[in-house]
Amino acid sequence: MLNAMADPATYRPRPGSIPLGPGVYRFSDAQGRVIYVGKAKSLRPRLSSYFNDPGGLHFRTQTMVRTAARVEWTVVRNELEALQLEYTWIKQFEPRFNVKYRDDKSYPWVAVTWSEEFPRVFVGRGAKRSGNRYFGPYAHAWAIRETIDLVLRVFPMRSCSAGTFRNAKAAKRPCLLGYIGKCAAPCVGRIDEQAHRALADDVCAFLAGQTTSLIRRVERAMRLASEQLEYERAAVLRDQLQALTQATEKNAVVLGDGTDVDVVALAEDPLEVAVRIFHVRGGRIRGERGWVADRTDDADAAQLVESFLLQLYADAEAADTEVSAAIPPEILVPVLPVSGSLLSDLLAETRGARVTIRVPRRGDKAALLETVARNAGEALIQHKTRRASDLSTRNRALEEIQAALALPTAPLRIECFDISHLQGTEVVASMVVFEDGLPRKGEYRRFIVRSIDGSNDVAAMHEVVSRRFRRLVEDQQSLAASEDGPQLIDSTTGAPRKFAYAPGLVVVDGGAPQVAAAAQAMAELGITEVALCGLAKRLEEVWLPGEEYPVILPRSSEGLYLLQRIRDEAHRFAITHHRGRRSRSMLESLLDDVAGLGEIRRKALIAHFGSVKRIRAASVAEIGQVPGFGPKLADAVVAALAGTSQVRRSIRRRERSST
Repeated sequence: MLNAMADPATYRPRPGSIPLGPGVYRFSDAQGRVIYVGKAKSLRPRLSSYFNDPGGLHFRTQTMVRTAARVEWTVVRNELEALQLEYTWIKQFEPRFNVKYRDDKSYPWVAVTWSEEFPRVFVGRGAKRSGNRYFGPYAHAWAIRETIDLVLRVFPMRSCSAGTFRNAKAAKRPCLLGYIGKCAAPCVGRIDEQAHRALADDVCAFLAGQTTSLIRRVERAMRLASEQLEYERAAVLRDQLQALTQATEKNAVVLGDGTDVDVVALAEDPLEVAVRIFHVRGGRIRGERGWVADRTDDADAAQLVESFLLQLYADAEAADTEVSAAIPPEILVPVLPVSGSLLSDLLAETRGARVTIRVPRRGDKAALLETVARNAGEALIQHKTRRASDLSTRNRALEEIQAALALPTAPLRIECFDISHLQGTEVVASMVVFEDGLPRKGEYRRFIVRSIDGSNDVAAMHEVVSRRFRRLVEDQQSLAASEDGPQLIDSTTGAPRKFAYAPGLVVVDGGAPQVAAAAQAMAELGITEVALCGLAKRLEEVWLPGEEYPVILPRSSEGLYLLQRIRDEAHRFAITHHRGRRSRSMLESLLDDVAGLGEIRRKALIAHFGSVKRIRAASVAEIGQVPGFGPKLADAVVAALAGTSQVRRSIRRRERSST
């Protein structure tokens, strides 16, 4: 596919013609459409990197360079001007190879039809109209509807549709809301335009977060009515105060200092990135939104944060809501954007006041950022789940794998192998099974690799694949020798012979060495009709046995997404197995020095509690209830386990260093 595209050498500029100063560049295709916009502190080295070795670029970048037919640049005075021009061009040309964040769902907003004679408040979604004031977006429509219902008890502005309003005006009778006190009934003249607009202004103030002044005003009116012996009016104001307080409490305070701040967090994998933002106004969460974007290149978190903030804030009026449109004085992010303070300066120009972008390290703001990050992670998981559960998408993924690997049929059963160890110790492996694009967890298998010394992933892969396919050969031989014909049920255990099913495709976690080891293991057992490939993490390359170059699938390919999901599931399953064995091994080593605790009692201890975690949490009395344990032995076990926290911290440090 790449050979059919343009040769970058045909439009490569002479290196000496590219200036050294800061600037912005844009790649255009043969039709003149801008397909990518970027900026650089120094244009010459940045642009030269696209042409020196296109084969070493990220696949998406390769595609962009080969799709383009021309590159142009504009020199600017400093990095701030480069950032401004980059944003302007991205907004103007909407280049296809720049990251584009798209809403992961439609969020509701609250609108007040301010341009009408008697403004109306309502909850809606989708496109917005001029002349209205918008608040939000909010996470849940039901929650904001409940809030509006409570607010209308205090400020009974109009909430009916235009048709209902005209009918009530023609009939000279208010609708039900007018009778129950949730509407001031301007349709029948109970309130004039100026007084009704004052109610609408109070509702807008509440939705914008100005709740304290409103509550104090109602409190003062209630006290004044009570002092003047207007007890019925005081009771009405008391009920309104309760409703206003209840509506305010629905938006809990998350920042005690009453700060206006936006909190942004990311969740990413090699194919996609999810972004979540909480709009905090007056210390309360007034709205939230989420986006999901395809990874177009190997940009790191700092670059992703910068591109997101540019798209979100640099055109603030496009958001058109009172809560999310305005740039707040403070923006919290997981990592600082690559442009650092320059992006703050750009947003400050748009806002007309200072804007601070920072990473919180402790306190309430750090805790809130963790909450937003969890929401982003959940959004990415839900997005992947929806994508994986779609039947047509799964069929397309299998067809793409079939075409890319030149398979005779789509691989309906795929098995994936992964190796896990900690600096050469406790070597384990996993095998996960996907059928028709969905996991079959009942057929997952774990392997303990005892014959390998050190971190030899290649030898471990050879052993594990050999063991799996040796079982396949043995089961098939026993099935062929059966007098009753092939029996897929094991007569001794009554369980299905799951290893008797040959996969349509074997995937190994790794590149050419791991693929060669797996291919050798299968060849030694005479397995020739099972397809094999490896998926390397660095560039998501698909390696085939005996091939010098990998197969490159497009980053947007459903086939690549499925292979990556299978590989990640195998890795997760292997890590889980490894941690369990390491934890048990650590427990046994800690208990070796406990006098009177032999192998039988250790097994009884584990069997009684069921997990190492429960043993650590158990008290002396609880351990003493295990058969064979008395108070003295239980006390010795608890004392021995008291040092596990330090050991676990040491292991986590070793894991981080090895990663």
